Amino acid sequence: MTTMTETDRIEKKVTLKAPRSRVWRAIAEADQFGEWFRVKLESPFKAGKTVRGRILHPGYEHMAMDMIIEKIEPERYFSYRWHPYPSDPKVDYSLEPTTLVEFILEDDNGGTALTIVESGFDRIPLARRAEAYRMDDQGWTGQIKAIEKYVSRP
Repeated sequence: MTTMTETDRIEKKVTLKAPRSRVWRAIAEADQFGEWFRVKLESPFKAGKTVRGRILHPGYEHMAMDMIIEKIEPERYFSYRWHPYPSDPKVDYSLEPTTLVEFILEDDNGGTALTIVESGFDRIPLARRAEAYRMDDQGWTGQIKAIEKYVSRP
């Protein structure tokens, strides 16, 4: 049995003033995801595939991103695994465990409730676990604002 601690999981929720289909495209289409997330992705999302990208967010351009697409359930659920906060280009993070990022969509009062969960931090090496958690927690706070702005555009 796995026990989750308060340091194992980040959860962010927001109700977006956009139809579920619009929010879904922003999350599940790699080009749209890249726009609000600020990453240049090399290929579309497909379950079981790894998608590579380069972070475009100022100050983080040195960071690469590998997403292993786990599950795609149209207009309901999208998940991938990645290495949280891979900040040092000299480190091979591929030997570390990944965290699971989940996007859950539900109808909510004429809009779309979006829940973003990242879990599995307790498996990240202790030497970088707290920093990875802190940076991803801050990152998801910013990304909630970014997707909110993105899906409200005409």
